[in-house]
Amino acid sequence: MFIAQYKAIFFDFDGVIKDSVEVKSDAFYELFLPFSKELADKVKKHHEDNGGMSRYEKLFIYLGWADQSTEKKTIEEYASEFSQKVTQRVIDSPWVCGVLDYLKNNHDQIFYLVSATPQKEIEMILKALHIDKHFDVIVGSPTAKDVAVSYILDQYRLGAADCVMIGDAISDYNAAKKNNISFVLRRTPLNKQLQIQLQCEMIENFCHG
Repeated sequence: MFIAQYKAIFFDFDGVIKDSVEVKSDAFYELFLPFSKELADKVKKHHEDNGGMSRYEKLFIYLGWADQSTEKKTIEEYASEFSQKVTQRVIDSPWVCGVLDYLKNNHDQIFYLVSATPQKEIEMILKALHIDKHFDVIVGSPTAKDVAVSYILDQYRLGAADCVMIGDAISDYNAAKKNNISFVLRRTPLNKQLQIQLQCEMIENFCHG
């Protein structure tokens, strides 16, 4: 696989390691369905169109749409309920084909994980899946992805030409471009517009490229 040429790989999680994006779509839908089906549909579409945005940013928007308080306490309450809905569903969601074998078998590469999932939650998920040991660094929100990539590049003195980021959302692409590293889009049914827009390498999964 051509990504084997890079010294270091930055992985997104949802949509790259686990096919878990729709799990989170469903949870957002359920969270806002009590307000109205119309709002729940709008929330779900926004979530799917804005992969990689933190749930706190999204909840601020969605609570505003629902004419609810957007104070920190309210956002935290909704974020907690969202976390309860999604964590086990994410753990149980399907692996992206071939990714587990890739993580286990490519010991000459360094792997980093950069996710919009909150730090403690993504660490817990990776431990539950027994893959935390494959990543030298794990960064979740509130750290922005571009900031996380920049920090890791500086901290580990990595050359940009030696690195690639694999993601499925525009936030992943932007994080890579801001740091002048290569980007690979993992094609999914939810990012068809990105597949048209972006001029970059793309893969279906880690089994077939």
